[in-house]
Amino acid sequence: MTEILVQAATEEQVPPAGRVVEHPAWPRLKDAVEQIRPWQSKDGSIDFGAEGAPGRADAEAAVRRVTEAVRELSPLLPHDAAYHEALVADLHAWADGGFAVPDFLDSLLAFQPAADRRDGLQHLVVFPMYTQNGNPDRNLEAVVLRMVWPDWLAELERTRYDNPLFCGITFEDFTAGYDTNSAVLFPETIAVRQAPERFTWGGIFCDREAARFRRVTAAAVDILGLDLPEDIAAMVDDQKRCQDAFVLWDMVHDRTHSHGDLPFDPFMIKQRQPFWMYGLEELRCDLTAFKEAVKLEADGVPQARDVQYAVLFDRMFRFPVTGERVRNYDGLGGQLLFAYLHKHDVVRWTDNKLHIDWQRAPQVTNELCAEIEKLYRDGIDRPKLVHWFAGYELVAAYLAPHPGSMWAKGPDALDLTQPPRKLVDDVLPDEFPLSMFYEALSKKLKNVIASTKGITADGAERVAA
Repeated sequence: MTEILVQAATEEQVPPAGRVVEHPAWPRLKDAVEQIRPWQSKDGSIDFGAEGAPGRADAEAAVRRVTEAVRELSPLLPHDAAYHEALVADLHAWADGGFAVPDFLDSLLAFQPAADRRDGLQHLVVFPMYTQNGNPDRNLEAVVLRMVWPDWLAELERTRYDNPLFCGITFEDFTAGYDTNSAVLFPETIAVRQAPERFTWGGIFCDREAARFRRVTAAAVDILGLDLPEDIAAMVDDQKRCQDAFVLWDMVHDRTHSHGDLPFDPFMIKQRQPFWMYGLEELRCDLTAFKEAVKLEADGVPQARDVQYAVLFDRMFRFPVTGERVRNYDGLGGQLLFAYLHKHDVVRWTDNKLHIDWQRAPQVTNELCAEIEKLYRDGIDRPKLVHWFAGYELVAAYLAPHPGSMWAKGPDALDLTQPPRKLVDDVLPDEFPLSMFYEALSKKLKNVIASTKGITADGAERVAA
């Protein structure tokens, strides 16, 4: 198969720069995938008896176009030859099996991007998958990406923040599932017959995160009349600096999920618990990245100061007003950070302008991180329900619960004869509603946030220009 892949592209077909998206096979691959996607059910199968379904011959022809394009493109990516072989085999097996629920376990196991994180290395990825914060269905998707692994980041990972599975990545091009708010490529989203014993990589698109951050932050700064220090304003205006900040933030955040004084069952495992506990976990990881960035700044790492303000601004401006108000744990974490800084006089909303005490911001933000870390450390000695209440009390000390909340009334208001997971039913969808400040900000930012759907670095630069 490798010989076939190598022979499939001629010198005339391969552009001098070797970019996959400039090869004539890439638009053909995209078109074939986009033809297949509407035919698929939620689980990725194709029901030929459904209204509007294709004939089986049409579906087989579309898959052939995908495999032919993969064969043409694969010589540009010799490091992915084994994956592309397995991918073509999985696509053929899906077609031969009558387009039932797809199983791409073999190609998933063959795809090992974390094993070679050379900066700028391209990958062509095709899988039936859902895109987190994007499309919930397991549709066939195709994405071309590049690794982000500059020497300074590789050295920090090697010496301080071991994270051998983390992949910083940027978009080259993608199909419709990524024309969304999704900024991750995770193996657990891919349709397989059984989950592997362990996942060996996880990718986060720092270009989309940076572009989204820049657009929303610039709008929020303007709306709120915030005076930015010159170096921070320059960072918000610079896509490359923001990407560097996000890839460092992401690397430290990702490893923090398995580091620290965690309860025996860290929150990485899927379980039924109140959404504020997920909110505290995500905020803990972000604030740990912030705390490490303060240390790195003292050690002279140029990207460290940018990380601090990326965390502050993304958490305070975008997170609270993004998404639905239903168990929005990331939004809750952003609300909590703002309220904590406000109660400690680091942020002030006076005369319809936002003021930030830039000198005290690092110290007080680290104090919130310390409060959450103490919650975790103490939680090791608590029953689960007691720990949940302790988390609730920490959040409620800074955010007002909904007036109709049963949890706010305390244990006496709940039926404690039920197991803890049943008591989650008593949590309101919006247990901690937006403050009046955020209600007003949400109305002013909603169109800007909506405009970041599908954004990439190119989109951010066009807006900046």
